[in-house]
Amino acid sequence: MLRKLTHTYLIASLIAFGLVSCVPIEQQGQSGSGATSSSPATQLRYEDHVYDESIKSVQAYLASGREDEVLNPAVTPLSQERPIVLEFDRLNARQQRLLVKLRHCDANWTPSTLNDTQFLYDFNEFIITDAQISVNTRIPYVHYRFVMPRVRISGNYLLVVQEEGGNTLLTQRAMVYQDGVVVTAKLGSPIGPGGRETRQPIEFNVMHPDFELVNPAMEVKAVMRQNYRWDNAMVIPKPTYIHDAQRRLEYVFFEPKQQFKGLSEFRAFDTRSLNFRSIGVQSINLEASPIEVNLVPDKSRQTVAYTQDPDINGMRIFGNKQYGNAGVNGDYTWVDFELETGTKAPGEVYVQGELTDWSQQEEAQLLFDIERGVYSGRLLLKQGYYNYYYALKPNAAAAPDASFFEGSHFETDNIYDILIYYRPPGTRADLLIGYEQLFFNRK
Repeated sequence: MLRKLTHTYLIASLIAFGLVSCVPIEQQGQSGSGATSSSPATQLRYEDHVYDESIKSVQAYLASGREDEVLNPAVTPLSQERPIVLEFDRLNARQQRLLVKLRHCDANWTPSTLNDTQFLYDFNEFIITDAQISVNTRIPYVHYRFVMPRVRISGNYLLVVQEEGGNTLLTQRAMVYQDGVVVTAKLGSPIGPGGRETRQPIEFNVMHPDFELVNPAMEVKAVMRQNYRWDNAMVIPKPTYIHDAQRRLEYVFFEPKQQFKGLSEFRAFDTRSLNFRSIGVQSINLEASPIEVNLVPDKSRQTVAYTQDPDINGMRIFGNKQYGNAGVNGDYTWVDFELETGTKAPGEVYVQGELTDWSQQEEAQLLFDIERGVYSGRLLLKQGYYNYYYALKPNAAAAPDASFFEGSHFETDNIYDILIYYRPPGTRADLLIGYEQLFFNRK
């Protein structure tokens, strides 16, 4: 339900929390607790990132109590009736006292200049109290679970996990939104010949009947993601059209580069049981330690017609069908990938998906065997059901392109979500005032 929040009430609320400064706008940001050149925060990467190689299987999601809750994005309403949960493992380590600190960030994921007390109810240092040692696993680990604390205002938050001595282990993004505006998304018109077969046009409107937006052309920013990914998120700096009389912002896109490729349904494999071969598994070597899982060799799908295969849009669900409780009973195995190409591709080849944090990790790069005409590599992964792609990175400056091996189709089932940010005049923070999801071609 749309919250009826006038501009006057909004400013009054921000003043109460100390978010509005009486200093002229051009001087704002010169005081407060924002990061400085000598601050440890300047050394952080304001993105999902692992700093210590012992950290594995990081997941942040909106808790729902359902078995598949880990597929939810780390986005929650300001009411925070359902919290955001962060889980991860630390391999070959004893149980330690780990801390979490929150950083409030602007729309572009740079640290805001707000004091901790302006966005938190508590002291900004939270101990992770839920830590469990793995049971009967060949690779020992400690499984950590942390529930994000309540926050005062909407916006982007970076969760920073550290050892008690200050060594940073990982950072993870989370978003809290307020129902200030209504976002409605729909299928747009295809662009140019052939565009409908490869790209998925999305357009959306932002309605704000009870929320005053001052200078939306400059102060409103939108971000659209495909399958909750940040690596290729589309940042939209201003609306295409502003309809003042209707109190509506319209976003339409006229260039193919402004639309996401549909790609194909994700490839999948299942290692939740190591006693028999499941989806995508060719063989299992139980004598090895860690256990070795060889996947069925893959081939390029670039010229293959669209096929409707069920998937979880590039994500993963940890599980152990034999002992249950994947948090502490799921073992780690080597998973071997093979991609048959015949010839060498014009660039570097990577395994891509949530299993590699959607980044080009060194261990996720596949090497080419000239004699066999095959790209191969292995990853150490926790037991579970996984989705993945193969992607080509033509050069150091180019973004990885999954369509080179996976093809691209209009019919593919994808999830899109839209985040609307706004900075009220005279304030020192970008607020997340609207959020919406669109399930494209959901099967």
